[in-house]
Amino acid sequence: MRLTSCTDSPSDFAAWCDAHRARVESALVRALPAGELFAGRLLEAMRYGALGGGKRLRALLAYASAEAVGASAEVADHAAVAVELIHAYSLIHDDLPCMDDDALRRGKPTNHVVFGEATAMLAGDAMQPLAFAALTAMPASAVGRIRAVAELAQASGAAGMAGGQAIDLANVGRAMTLDALTEMHRLKTGAMFEAAVVLPAIAIEAEASTIAALRAFAQPLGLAFQVIDDVLDATADTATLGKTAGKDAADDKPTFVSLLGIDGARAEAARLTDAAIAALAALSSAGRSVDRLAALARTMGARTH
Repeated sequence: MRLTSCTDSPSDFAAWCDAHRARVESALVRALPAGELFAGRLLEAMRYGALGGGKRLRALLAYASAEAVGASAEVADHAAVAVELIHAYSLIHDDLPCMDDDALRRGKPTNHVVFGEATAMLAGDAMQPLAFAALTAMPASAVGRIRAVAELAQASGAAGMAGGQAIDLANVGRAMTLDALTEMHRLKTGAMFEAAVVLPAIAIEAEASTIAALRAFAQPLGLAFQVIDDVLDATADTATLGKTAGKDAADDKPTFVSLLGIDGARAEAARLTDAAIAALAALSSAGRSVDRLAALARTMGARTH
């Protein structure tokens, strides 16, 4: 099965997003373990953390990228499941008392509030290997699967998301330069957005120039997402966000808003979004259909929650 891409009206694009959110939800249900061995609270906690919530932006980027490079829907499913499982595990751990200590996520009590800290920790732990298992089961060549696993490992480990989180924790209550803050979020947030975008291309062994162009799109996009996140934390309410509003300021964390102000941060997000969309020109000139990648970038830049 091949994914196809075309120029959508706003309503068609919204329908595409809804359909692919439902698609990754079904794929996650299939990926999560079942059976007597996993009966009980661990599986329940995993399902609570992985299913039925979230914007699924990383999954949507994987599907849109797969369309652009001609990867199959099945390859896209595995990439989308992998990045969503890593993201879900990171949220469970991020909310723990030893990390950001939050009681609300996606409009409902956080995992450790419902299941206890130990089970929540294990649920996140169990999602990590499951994400890599999803990539090893891709309908792709052995080389493509190995490279996809290596990409996700790099993006989620000390050289990516986990490393960025460590920098974040080490700088609570400290001043950071804009360059240092940008580098932190390039790792903490941006690396997983980049993985979501490039995994389908890596799996099908796309040309190096294609993968490079996708990275050039994803890198400013991931930073733009974080800048908007900082703006929303400072301006939206808890009900709108589905998580505790104002927590960054309450915890004395350096943010793009604390450095640039709200208007300056919004301008930076717009600049980064424009840079991401401009990077798609290299793919478009090579005959790739990038409409949905561009539409996702615009949607992410304009989000209100």
